[in-house]
Amino acid sequence: MKRITMISLSACALLAAAAQAYSQTVTVDPGTMTLGYMNWSPIATDAPGYGGSGSSAWGLSDLQASFSGTTLTVSPNINCYNASSSYWVNADGSGANTMDANVYNETTGTYVNTTLTFQYDVLADTLVSPYYSVAFIKDFASDYSSFTSVTAPLTTLGEASLSLPTGGAGDHIQYGFETFGPDANPATAAQLGSAEIAAVAVPEPASFALLGMGLLGALIWRRKA
Repeated sequence: MKRITMISLSACALLAAAAQAYSQTVTVDPGTMTLGYMNWSPIATDAPGYGGSGSSAWGLSDLQASFSGTTLTVSPNINCYNASSSYWVNADGSGANTMDANVYNETTGTYVNTTLTFQYDVLADTLVSPYYSVAFIKDFASDYSSFTSVTAPLTTLGEASLSLPTGGAGDHIQYGFETFGPDANPATAAQLGSAEIAAVAVPEPASFALLGMGLLGALIWRRKA
């Protein structure tokens, strides 16, 4: 019986290690979600002289994103609004570009050959149309020439998650949040709302081993019975 128990313990440990290797879970974390990036493109492509397109790394504050503890708040972009510039603002005062603000973490070779799950807790989403925000996971090829992704809107309050099977060792894995909408007038930005997303407790690797031990205990009890 002792030998069987030791074999079973080893099997459970291996199963726990395998489960950890083939799936990993992350959540909202101000210590790792420190990167910001903005993409923009013209809203009215049939109106020459209005809007433009581009992309560059931005700081989180420029994206109108900020952390309070483990809670992230994202709001419509106001950083580019300039009423005297037809590149950023239309003649009627509306934003000339759709802004795509990314707050995220990126790793290379860390969350690969696995199924990555991103957990988060939507505390509030008061963004008004056409503004909206989504959670995402993206898996970029080693040369960034292509990527696969999964997204989910933040319109339902409460805990949520999304998962993506990831590729090989050279892939760049990103997870975080994107906020879309026209560049906004700072004078009216408060009326456009915001989204608040918090962390969710993620089980430590030891939890998988404990789960395996629990299953083993149940099996031994059943065998004795």
